[in-house]
Amino acid sequence: MLNKYDYERQDIEFNAEGTLLRGWLYRPKSTNQRLPAIVMAHGWGCLKEFYLDKYAEKFAKHGHVVLAFDNRNFGDSDGDIRQEIDPWQQVRDYRHAITYIQSQSFVDPNKIGIWGTSYSGGHVLVVAALDKRVKAVVSQVPTTSGWQGMLRRIFPANWEKTYTDFNEDRVNRFNGSAPKLVPIFTDANVKGNASHASQDALEFYSGKNAPENEKWRFEKFRNEVTLRSVEMYSEYEPGSYIDRIAPTPLLMLVAEKDVVAVTDQALNAFNRAREIKKLHIFSGGHFSAYIEQFEPLSEEAVEWYKQYLS
Repeated sequence: MLNKYDYERQDIEFNAEGTLLRGWLYRPKSTNQRLPAIVMAHGWGCLKEFYLDKYAEKFAKHGHVVLAFDNRNFGDSDGDIRQEIDPWQQVRDYRHAITYIQSQSFVDPNKIGIWGTSYSGGHVLVVAALDKRVKAVVSQVPTTSGWQGMLRRIFPANWEKTYTDFNEDRVNRFNGSAPKLVPIFTDANVKGNASHASQDALEFYSGKNAPENEKWRFEKFRNEVTLRSVEMYSEYEPGSYIDRIAPTPLLMLVAEKDVVAVTDQALNAFNRAREIKKLHIFSGGHFSAYIEQFEPLSEEAVEWYKQYLS
């Protein structure tokens, strides 16, 4: 019987149509069986060091092979346009990661699960809808509508300037200029726009409240994304795929007071999903999923994968 506390982690890389993506591969020990596997990546501008290891370790302890990787253009992964977030490219990279993990001799290729959080919580909805190699999906605090999200973040009076900025950046890039960069977060006392303007976003991305032994998680982080990333976000509608996931089992974990991937948008999307599905609403905001609410949320995910993957 597998010792659920015994696993090993190694650094890996895999080819995603010419771009090397890098991450961590967790493999339970002491078994000759082919094991179920889970593929996971982080959200908007985040790195795998932003607590993905905690979730991956939890899943590995319960007998799953886990691949946690950095999105292209971020962290340890390659990518030609650093700090650019293309949601559809990230969806395709999830599918490349599935192909990679299926190729491992110790993985059961017919038992593949996916896990995503925040922006990647939206990606896994799309992947599960399109790629039926996926047998179970966990979507945590997911982005479900970029357009609706932008309406919440930008005052109507600022829309004209926003579109002007998008168009100017497009022309400048066409003419050979470097992509315009914008901050992910800013201090509330400093004038300027950011893709995430909430206080909890500032505290999470900066790691300002992290204990000293956790500061390493934020060393590689760059507080910037390309402006085109924001434009592509406004065009991205992962929630529109949610009714195509069934019968693949879907677990959605939603924060009660989420002002980033807004709570009511996630609930509206969940209501459109078909069975098999389960909703778990937890107290706190968007970023509490990684620290304060880690234990109950990871337990929910473990039980979901045990039921439908293992």
